[in-house]
Amino acid sequence: MSKELEEGSELQLDFTKLKKVANCGADVVPVGVQDAETGELLIIAYANQAALDHTIKTGHATFWSTSRNELWEKGATSGDVLEIVEIRVNCEQNSLLYLVRPLGKGACHTKDKNGVPRSSCYYRRIAEGKLEKLPE
Repeated sequence: MSKELEEGSELQLDFTKLKKVANCGADVVPVGVQDAETGELLIIAYANQAALDHTIKTGHATFWSTSRNELWEKGATSGDVLEIVEIRVNCEQNSLLYLVRPLGKGACHTKDKNGVPRSSCYYRRIAEGKLEKLPE
């Protein structure tokens, strides 16, 4: 990811993301990840059966990386583990909700102005057609 994409104020939404996910070669469902205590939405990711099984076995949020085509246990390298509190399934059984307890400093791979991982991947909002960072 480029610094401009992750930190900039220009809106550059990737409307091709779901096409890329569909072409990744793995059968996946979207996973909303929410802080069980605060209700804050932390990330949206994808899980296949192996990721869900690993999540249930370890109690740590695990996903299928659709860009790297590999199992991705959040926090395995950064230490920013997301401990599972509860796993929910939607009515059509085509998406999951992981309610988690963050055990590290944040859930996002980007960092704030102090070099600390952001608590959520949703740290900007659209204002007058431009992106602006939320107060840190």
